Amino acid sequence: MLEIVKVLMDYEKDPVGVEEMPQFSWKLKSDKRNVVQSAYRLQIAENRDFQTPVYDSGRVESSESAHVRPAGTKGGSAAILKSAVRYYVRVRVWTEEEESGWCCGEFVTALLDNREWKAPFVSAESALACREESRGTLVRGDFSVGKGLTEAYAFTTALGLYQFYLNGSKVGTDEMTPGWTSYRRHLLYQTYDVTGCLKEGINTVGAMVGAGWYKGVMGLTRSRNNYGDQTAFAMQMVLRYDDGREEVICTGEDWKGADAPVVFSEIYHGETYDAALEIPGWCGGEEAGEDRACETGRVEDPETWHRTEIVPFDASVLHAQGGARVTVIDRIPAKEVFVTPKGETVIDFGQNMAGRICVTGCGRKGDVIELRCFEILDAEGNVYLDNLRKAKTTMKYVFGKDGEITYHPYFTYMGFRYALVISYPGTPTAEAFTAETLHSEMAPAGEITCSNPLLNQLHHNYLWGLKGNFLDVPTDCPQRDERLGWTGDAQIFCRTACYLMDTYTFYKKWLWDLKADQTPEGGVPHVIPNIEEEHAEGNWLLKQGPHSASAWADAAVIIPWTMYLMYGDTAILERQYDSMKRWIGFMKEHSEDYIWNYRLQLGDWVALDAEEGSFFGATPTDLTSTAYFAYSTGLFAKIAAILKKEEAAEYEELYGHIVKKFQDTFFHEDGTMTAQTQTAHIVALFFGLVPEGKKETVTDGLKRLLEKENGHLVTGFIGTPYFCHALSQNGCLKEAYDLLLKEDYPSWLYQVKMGATTIWEHWDGIKPDGTMWSPGMNSFNHYAYGAIGEWMYRVMAGIDTDEAEEGAGFGHLVIWPRMGGGLSYTDAVHETVYGPVRVRWEAEGSRISLLAEIPANTSASIRLDRAVRVEEADGLDFKAMEGFMEANTGSGMYRIVFEQRMTD
Repeated sequence: MLEIVKVLMDYEKDPVGVEEMPQFSWKLKSDKRNVVQSAYRLQIAENRDFQTPVYDSGRVESSESAHVRPAGTKGGSAAILKSAVRYYVRVRVWTEEEESGWCCGEFVTALLDNREWKAPFVSAESALACREESRGTLVRGDFSVGKGLTEAYAFTTALGLYQFYLNGSKVGTDEMTPGWTSYRRHLLYQTYDVTGCLKEGINTVGAMVGAGWYKGVMGLTRSRNNYGDQTAFAMQMVLRYDDGREEVICTGEDWKGADAPVVFSEIYHGETYDAALEIPGWCGGEEAGEDRACETGRVEDPETWHRTEIVPFDASVLHAQGGARVTVIDRIPAKEVFVTPKGETVIDFGQNMAGRICVTGCGRKGDVIELRCFEILDAEGNVYLDNLRKAKTTMKYVFGKDGEITYHPYFTYMGFRYALVISYPGTPTAEAFTAETLHSEMAPAGEITCSNPLLNQLHHNYLWGLKGNFLDVPTDCPQRDERLGWTGDAQIFCRTACYLMDTYTFYKKWLWDLKADQTPEGGVPHVIPNIEEEHAEGNWLLKQGPHSASAWADAAVIIPWTMYLMYGDTAILERQYDSMKRWIGFMKEHSEDYIWNYRLQLGDWVALDAEEGSFFGATPTDLTSTAYFAYSTGLFAKIAAILKKEEAAEYEELYGHIVKKFQDTFFHEDGTMTAQTQTAHIVALFFGLVPEGKKETVTDGLKRLLEKENGHLVTGFIGTPYFCHALSQNGCLKEAYDLLLKEDYPSWLYQVKMGATTIWEHWDGIKPDGTMWSPGMNSFNHYAYGAIGEWMYRVMAGIDTDEAEEGAGFGHLVIWPRMGGGLSYTDAVHETVYGPVRVRWEAEGSRISLLAEIPANTSASIRLDRAVRVEEADGLDFKAMEGFMEANTGSGMYRIVFEQRMTD
């Protein structure tokens, strides 16, 4: 039976806040093999009955089931769409043999042209008095709703962070809105269907606003007011009635402001909430009481409420957020409450994470609950706070009256596994504390289990590294006074992240800020959003060069390319093309005879072969930087060709010049490298920069350097992500597995055996003797080295996409698991844009059983690694290739048994 199991729009299910005609995709399911869609029909309507659709494709003869844009829509933005409307979507498909039923979805448009934005930003803060404050404020207004309301949509945003309320209740489940963007160049607003929140007559709308990233202390220089010094809220609401009337309600000068019970809140330092300052019914609802109602909605207390100020803001930079909003994802009960050897009371949640703690307590007016979040215990089992640096990471609640309360912070988050109980009325018990993780909402996309429990924990650790750091931007760490969108970390981890979760919307949003924050010349800042733009001279590192470090800035090219490979969507390449081109141009302009080594280069950051006391690895930065210059240019030449740009040949020629210069400069005539470091050999091999005929020499050199370290890596940010690839791609699968499975320091599994639940910043964050790495830079939730996950999915599990244009995005899969490492089985699944791919292999000596599940409307090349004989082919025709046997097939479930040549 043929069915459509899911319809997605812009990779999201039923998105709210779409500002142009979305692209559509659907996932097919069938109990047959070799299922290929032959035609589809797509309809869009304003009513569920589809009696008068605004768009009907009719039957379209096409196999396309992803990246479908309605025909006749100019630039993806169709005139058929109107602002603030819920549209219903349905799709049906045909194959040569079957027809599916309809599968439905829906989406809500935002303002399709931001020139429609009319709402001013209102602030309860005084422009003259609030520069040094990080307290919360309240703003509110009243409006009237007439009879016959049929629908209402609100568009809301803030300078700062906000929570949106209507008639006494919070609207939606979003947190930390509107997120972190470049503000002056790019600010998101959120769209809400508020029809069910309104009533006939007087309604009250309000927002609680906090400092957040906008004006709180942030960045390596710990500057405040980085984007502005006055928080503000803006709302535009569209009301529609059954008689065709439409009203628009906006924030304005008639709105009132007051101080919130949040007396202090910042990203790094936490939050203080004084319940004695609560204003019952401040935004309507039952607590407002009939005695407070009047024709205008409320009797004002002039000592509490005051006029708001209008904060000027350029609305042309506003864009709607259609998905990947931050919300509470997991709720984790406290594992235990215990007392340390020093006598301090500590809560253990059993998992390092990012988020907040929801606490319940019973106290008297004036009692205080105060917790300080932290990551790790020291060697004696006591609270360890030094690695937080200046971050206070404290949440504090002051009782406003006697009784029981439940509280969580509103405008901050912490990175933690533990919490130190500074004060609590009564005896704290585990039942009183629940951790709530916060990160951007992304659909889970991957899972691996295998016979080695340490590798299973490693997978858990890099997944939770993602969950702890993908909070609206890909941060380096969630706990100390940093939490910045370092481009290098994001680039290194991108492909692993795409295997783990559907990150398309998340990265798309962040790449907009990367493009917005590029320098006029095309340089790329080290962190995005570039909060350090005006403060670089205040930091010892940034003042050496505030932007354009190789491997970091190359995120401008590598991340769009990775997204293309993983999703098959050329739209992200088109959108980022000018940004990529400007970055390549910047490197070309500032290179000398094709050697790129501009100002500050971070190089193989925190590699273990660095000199004592240095963060910079031993591999020369002119080598690593030029290698990335070549790699990004080569990718950009491919991108230009995919997009059919005439300049593709120009960049292919530039790529050739850089590769030749790299080879002439960094290789001796015999093929050995001038730099005898692991990382130098890794990038040369993985980036395809080795002179012709010298690959074996370079591979042997890498093996010698590995043996010199007794099989351990000494690589940093540049070498580590590609180490196992450089080995397995060059006939050294055993060495790659050996490296992955090392359990002593330094290794991935050393961290696991030391009790890690996320990935560490340093291989020796905790040293074998239990002492800590330098507290100045020692995060225990730092996902970059979790990039090994890509190798585990692509090589160990064998789930990969064909880079060829028609195969990108898993349109054509390469199923090629490489067995090894003493594993008896590996079972992996990855949810592609076409549906789930599953690979499970089991090994009994040289006999391998392979299960491969291939989604409908795709094809695959199934490769049997080192196969010498196929015992059960399940109808497939395998042919001998170099190092494997291969069969090409369509969708379906296949079970194959083969005999494998054993490695030495």
